[in-house]
Formats: sequence, C-alpha cells, structure tokens
Amino acid sequence: MSSAISFKEWQVVCDALASGRQSILLRKGGIHEGRQGFSFAHESFFLFPTRFHALADQVREGDVKVMPEWQPGDMIRITHHAEAAWAVTLTDWEKVSELEPFHIYSEQTVRDRFDWEGKGMASGSIHLALVRIRELAAPWEFPYETKYGGCRSWVNLPEPPAGWRENVHPVLDDGTFMALEERVR
Repeated sequence: MSSAISFKEWQVVCDALASGRQSILLRKGGIHEGRQGFSFAHESFFLFPTRFHALADQVREGDVKVMPEWQPGDMIRITHHAEAAWAVTLTDWEKVSELEPFHIYSEQTVRDRFDWEGKGMASGSIHLALVRIRELAAPWEFPYETKYGGCRSWVNLPEPPAGWRENVHPVLDDGTFMALEERVR
C-alpha cells in the first residue's frame, strides 16, 4: 500500500488557494521539520486543511473559524491537489513585501515568518512556491489520526482514491496561471 504526501496549511489559506485568490505559499517551517529545516521537498501534494495556529489577525481576508485542532476519528476532507511550478528562498524583505497582492497572509504574519530563526532556518529568509491548484472531482475523506498532528508541514496520507488524477479540474485556466506566473516572477 502506497501513500500520498500532503502539505498542511490553515483552512482559510486552503480556501483562498481553492478559489484562485492565492497561488503562492510562503513558509518558514514548523518545529518538527528536522535539523535541516523546511524546504519545498515535494512538487506534487494534496492540501491538508488545518486549524492549528490559525487566528483571524494572521490573514487579511477569509473566514477564520476558531476551532480546536482535528481529533482522532474526525473526518478529514481533502478537496484540492497542488503542483509546485517552482520554489525559491527569498532573503530580501522588499521582494517578499511585493508579493502582498498574491496572498491573504497579514503583513505581520509574513514578517514574523521572515524574521524567525531556528531549526536550520536563518532569520531574514522565507520559502516561496508558486503552486498550480486542481480541484478533485469528488472530495477524499478519511479519519484523522494523531500521526497527522503537530507543527509540521508535510504529512503522509493513506492511498488516495483510484483515478483521482484523471478527474481534477484546474482552479485557474492555463492562460490565467501563465500570466500570474509572469507577474509573480
């Protein structure tokens, strides 16, 4: 039995990615990332919605519902898959701040991530990935397990439903995504 990789992100950001409002990910990493720290280690991954750490003042828009983190047995609903077109590490705050139109994070959230240091990650840097989001034809549901928890970015999921890849629909059409990529670069 094989597994699938997923990227944990706040539910409100997953919603923005699903709507096409956001197509970039900015990440510093979690406390469980290991000695090397965070990297966009996977080019293809499912979006795993999390409530962990999400607060309304950490985003500029979207519906943040303060809820407890998932508990064992809760049903997780995966609705979208992402493919990273490219990823870079930025060390210039001016370049990071120019990305503001392309995400919903508050400026303070991005600044805190940029300035944070630890677990192999230097202050004054942040990882950026441009992602192409595709909606699954049908939601993929499975029960939450404790192995999905904690402050980590990547988690292994069970085997995805058969044929899921053949029935995905891009959130942004090719032309819109190519124009966005040109603007973000």
